Amino acid sequence: MPRLDPAVWNGKTVPPGRRRTQRLTVAESYFGTQIHIPVFVWRGRKPGPAVFVSGAMHGDEINGTGAIHAIIADPPFDLAAGTLILVPVINVLGFERHERYLPDRRDLNRCFPGSWRGSFASRMARSFMEGIVARCDYGIDLHSAAVRRTNVPHVRADMNDRKLAVFARTFGTELIVDSNGPAGSLRRAALAQGCRTLTMEAGEVWKVEHSVAEYAIQGITNCLCSLGMIEGDPIIPPYSIVTGETRWLRAKAGGFLRFHVGPGERVEKGDLLATNIDFSGRTRNKLKAPGSGVIIGMTTSPAVSPGDPVYHIATVQSKALDSASLAIDTLPESHLHLRAREDLSRSILGDFSEGEDEGEDD
Repeated sequence: MPRLDPAVWNGKTVPPGRRRTQRLTVAESYFGTQIHIPVFVWRGRKPGPAVFVSGAMHGDEINGTGAIHAIIADPPFDLAAGTLILVPVINVLGFERHERYLPDRRDLNRCFPGSWRGSFASRMARSFMEGIVARCDYGIDLHSAAVRRTNVPHVRADMNDRKLAVFARTFGTELIVDSNGPAGSLRRAALAQGCRTLTMEAGEVWKVEHSVAEYAIQGITNCLCSLGMIEGDPIIPPYSIVTGETRWLRAKAGGFLRFHVGPGERVEKGDLLATNIDFSGRTRNKLKAPGSGVIIGMTTSPAVSPGDPVYHIATVQSKALDSASLAIDTLPESHLHLRAREDLSRSILGDFSEGEDEGEDD
């Protein structure tokens, strides 16, 4: 895939120090009209790297859209060098319908790098690769959890790539999940083309959560600082954990859950996570942590059937958890890490006691 000049769009050059709104053609409708996605191009006054930031790969995941919109509407920094390409919505068709998928029911983030001879989704993915990725050295793809779930802010990146590992650490989330990404994902395909790309996961669908958007903007700012595109120094997180292992803890019986821990909490093996009760009030079973780790995601719906995912746990050694706890204990209540966890937990956790001993344990 040939490399394109990030400053040249539709035959015209965006001058240094200027900002321009562009459109990228990604598909064609049933009526034969072109479908475009909005692109905001911002050039620094000096040469430098090109970075894209994208949101709404899944049309209902709009936390990233909100963060990008905030940067466009009220820039929190002055771009001194390089080119910043902001794409608030990739999946415009899903976005219009408040849906995750494209009209052909395909997941766009499983169709990269795409093909001009493939499905509708595959062609759309190819348009993004050739129109955006081919112009960039680095990428930041902003996601939220799926329907009826929430994620604590964390980064996913292939830490085997040295430059990408530095980029991911600089973003500044406390937790990094080391993986090369699912087959067909944007970050995996982009890295294969030389554009080092990470994913940030945070929050829920169908909403822009203030602390999540703040996390995203802070992370973007950190990365641009590290590349010399803006002045300043990256904000260092209170602790940093990299893990390559995660697992879902699933419900073993139908019922109604009382949650005892929320997103971002650190757990040890045997800790009580949730109590499953039936509608007569009887405890059916209890979900306990299978090992030490951090809750990176969870369901937001207390009603479950057998096999439903309840908690997404990143495996972390107890020693690292102890270090994280010591760091968190020194943070003021106003710190973004604490505010984000509180915001994400507010609508999930109730004032339930962990002292229930009756019923069956898992």
